[in-house]
Amino acid sequence: MIEESENIENAVSQLKRADHLLYVTLKYTRTVDVIKSIIKRLISAFDFAVEEMLEKSKEKKKIKSVPRSPIERIELIKKIINDKKIKDYIKFYYLLRQIDKSSFKAKEEYRKHVTLITPKIEVDVEKVKEYYYKTKDFVESSANFKGK
Repeated sequence: MIEESENIENAVSQLKRADHLLYVTLKYTRTVDVIKSIIKRLISAFDFAVEEMLEKSKEKKKIKSVPRSPIERIELIKKIINDKKIKDYIKFYYLLRQIDKSSFKAKEEYRKHVTLITPKIEVDVEKVKEYYYKTKDFVESSANFKGK
């Protein structure tokens, strides 16, 4: 029981850091590096939340072990949970990872409308806020996950 709450605590801790980066640091620095850092924190929060879900599934004897790599964990979640909402979160997780791994350019850095531009998507401050709240919803739902 202690270990599963530890994963949620770690996820919440990552969300707190992302919140601070979003509402304090980004407000004053307005750089693409801060946006990248927020995205990394959101990915980390997702990883902890997925691990929590798998630990609960393991306790319910739905799976034998929890994979070590984040991608294997996500793929396992995709297999054991057949829920449209979870599938949407998984697509979102892959989007975050894609943004994190992509080459990027900065637009209007040090200005109000700072934007991170990757080959496939542009991420501005409003989009990062959207990502933050979506990740927060996922972490909350994983904390309430019963290990179906």
